Amino acid sequence: MALVGRPNVGKSTLLNALLGQKISIATRKPQTTRHRILGIHQRDDAQIVYVDTPGLHEGGKTAMNRYMNDAAGSALSDVDVVVFLIEAGRWTEADEQVLRRLQAIDTPVIAVINKADRLRDKNQLLPEIELMSKRFGFAAVVPVSALKSDNLQALEGSLIEQLPAGPPLFPRDQVTDRDERFMATELVREQLTLMLGDELPYASTVEIEAFEQEGQLRRIAVIVWVERVGQRRIVIGEGGEQAKRIGAAARRQMEHLFGGRVYLKLWVKVREGWSDDARMLKSLGYHAGQ
Repeated sequence: MALVGRPNVGKSTLLNALLGQKISIATRKPQTTRHRILGIHQRDDAQIVYVDTPGLHEGGKTAMNRYMNDAAGSALSDVDVVVFLIEAGRWTEADEQVLRRLQAIDTPVIAVINKADRLRDKNQLLPEIELMSKRFGFAAVVPVSALKSDNLQALEGSLIEQLPAGPPLFPRDQVTDRDERFMATELVREQLTLMLGDELPYASTVEIEAFEQEGQLRRIAVIVWVERVGQRRIVIGEGGEQAKRIGAAARRQMEHLFGGRVYLKLWVKVREGWSDDARMLKSLGYHAGQ
């Protein structure tokens, strides 16, 4: 089932909450998610394969924007159920644009009203559920708080009702389709997004230069690509302090996720226009439909 919605509505936070562990990076900044990521929830009665997608958005003209929209849009044709996330108390034109895309598919759609904990008056939920039900023929409308893990069992119950019967698609111990190399790049990119200004994270990406494992020790070298020399100076910081903070925070996240020690090296390099260079995007792992 695909998790879709406008940017920054909480798709990655919901995926992590449903799985009970972090596999998709999440920040308060829109368009943090750039790839389709599978999260596999192993239950006694079902195996649920969630597809976290980049936020569907209009107006982006770079190759990166087109890639993210293609990654999100292609997921709609590959799943049994679509989960459409919106934010409680806030319906926007961007939500309307996503809904128009969903009206063109035959797949069952469940509406999820996220961030319900932000409503001071819980009596506001009922009219909001009724309003959502009038907008489209949803299979169900479920309010949740991904951040606080509220009402997730009810959501999964509604989802399982829509799933076809069949054998598991993945081994019982598998949680995601992504390997440690991918997760390492994402965890560095998460810290770039958290620690830097509003614009710079969108002008940066991360590439693995080396990944070696010796027992429980992983030696990882990454390159942070930016588009201008001035951006490189910002990422490095005075005396290299900013890059050290980014690397240290990413290393701690990796050690928690991988369950072992990590030795991380981080370099910052400039490649003008990388985000609008289709060939470089492909070399960095931004493949169509992924």
